[in-house]
Amino acid sequence: MKDVLATLAELPTLLAASKLLKPRPADTVDSLGLRVQSNAERFARRSALVFEGQALNWSQFNAEANRYAAVFKAQGLSRGDAVSVLMDNRIEFLVVVVALNKLGVVASLINTNLTGHALAHCVTISAARKFVFGEEHIEAVAGVHDELALQTGKDYLFVPDLGTVDAPDWAHDMAALAVNASSQNPVETAAVTISDTAFHIFTSGTTGLPKAALLSNRRYLTTADVVRVGGLKCTENDRLYLCLPLYHGTGLMVGAGAAFMAGASMFIRRKFSASNFLPEVREHRTTCFVYIGELCRYLLHTPSQPNDADNPLRAVVGNGLRPDIWHEFKRRFGVPRVAEFYGSSEGNVGFFNLLNKDCTVGMSGLTTALVRYDVDRDEIVRDAAGHCVRVANGEPGLLLGKITRETAFEGYTSAEATSSKILRDVFEAGDSWFNSGDLMRTVDVGFSFGLKHYQFVDRIGDTFRWKGENVSTNEVGEIINAHPQVAVSNVYGVEIPGADGRAGMAALRLAEGVEKLDLDDFSAHVCRELPSYARPVFLRIQREIDTTGTFKMLKGELRKQGYDPQQVADQLCVMKPGSSRYEPLDKSFYKQVREGKGGF
Repeated sequence: MKDVLATLAELPTLLAASKLLKPRPADTVDSLGLRVQSNAERFARRSALVFEGQALNWSQFNAEANRYAAVFKAQGLSRGDAVSVLMDNRIEFLVVVVALNKLGVVASLINTNLTGHALAHCVTISAARKFVFGEEHIEAVAGVHDELALQTGKDYLFVPDLGTVDAPDWAHDMAALAVNASSQNPVETAAVTISDTAFHIFTSGTTGLPKAALLSNRRYLTTADVVRVGGLKCTENDRLYLCLPLYHGTGLMVGAGAAFMAGASMFIRRKFSASNFLPEVREHRTTCFVYIGELCRYLLHTPSQPNDADNPLRAVVGNGLRPDIWHEFKRRFGVPRVAEFYGSSEGNVGFFNLLNKDCTVGMSGLTTALVRYDVDRDEIVRDAAGHCVRVANGEPGLLLGKITRETAFEGYTSAEATSSKILRDVFEAGDSWFNSGDLMRTVDVGFSFGLKHYQFVDRIGDTFRWKGENVSTNEVGEIINAHPQVAVSNVYGVEIPGADGRAGMAALRLAEGVEKLDLDDFSAHVCRELPSYARPVFLRIQREIDTTGTFKMLKGELRKQGYDPQQVADQLCVMKPGSSRYEPLDKSFYKQVREGKGGF
């Protein structure tokens, strides 16, 4: 009965959130920039941003964004243009993206871990006219600016940070240009509609280098408002703790987005720190926290204190909080509301735990289907008629989202990449569905108004998640294959006890004539070419790589065998936490890993 009453109490929230999903005309004028302008009028002197001793109220934040918008306009930018943005979490990041949005310019947000070819690729495929970068990333940009089609001394815009270096001679200093710029709201904002693209959010996808997913004002505002109303239930009286990367959809759209829609304050941190989390929550009186599951697990690994639950947090929102730590996290930190969600930057499907149930990503108001998937063969199962087969309740299935005019798949900047994520003739001739690449299942959550609830199971195929990042096995494989001692590699994800997601593992066949892999040289190659989260943790050196009859590499059996020295006769190696070198995996360290003591 207690569960029923608690669920009934959520009915007004459910109805309010549902109303926000009602379609609006494509030419409706609305945008992130317009919402910030409104907040400046409604909550002028209320706190907007707090960061490293700095603080801006909504009036000050809007004025600063307007000054930056004036600079961008003077640089020749206009509605529909794209601008690459490479900056850490800080006030200026939000100033830049809001300023661009006020003009209808697309902010193409680049993962701050990227360097070299991957960084240049992101700038190129977004067709960026300008490149805004922070002082903290000057070396990365300097390393690629000769490869780009942008003009030195004209198209690079430098944003100071700690003031340790000046703007290079090939870039303009944004702060200097903005000092005397107009702080008035730009007239262009009145022409920006919900159909306009607001952001490019880069995703590793499943086919190599990052792809630029298109994120419209409509999708940004709708998602952010649903989080505000149905997830966090936040108002202008709240303050959100934001430590997730703002170049990610979760940090920018779910976290900052909810604050923008509510007029709430944001406490911004460059990066997450488990040891500083509770002291900062208490000091800055943050009432809401935006998480990914890995952060929750890191917090649980900190020494427990009797007063951990003595904090102002009343709601958290995020994704990836696994069932094995869900209850412990709520209990230890005294969090009454966990608004877990499921979604992707590019997809047209989403789930949200609006009823505050445990161990679920919640429900969806969209047309979705779970279909049978052969994990070992890494392919969708179709019946004799060529149609997909729905799974039974509780059975894992591949999540698909029906593509309609109301639930469009906005896709990527690449038409080819967009097409690769669409399945056709799924249940009938001519239908189109978005392929999420994720396995889900329905789960019993008790009384829920008859609305099905779901639970995330796993990612499939060519992508896995590690350290809060999606890792493309194809991209990692291409880097490994470039090493002269490697003939071919097969990259996949494996589970590590006590760690969220899957760690990378690569099965290698050495090049002809190579008897032994030079671990020092190979380690240097991997560390030089791949960001830390994408580096395989384990190596398996094989004589042959298993493939199907059509030469597609098999991963199912490799995943099952994992990195157990007693099951695997091949040579195994590991790159231990904090190390930059592979070394042989012995039984002693394997035992530590299996006991959750490997340091991952």
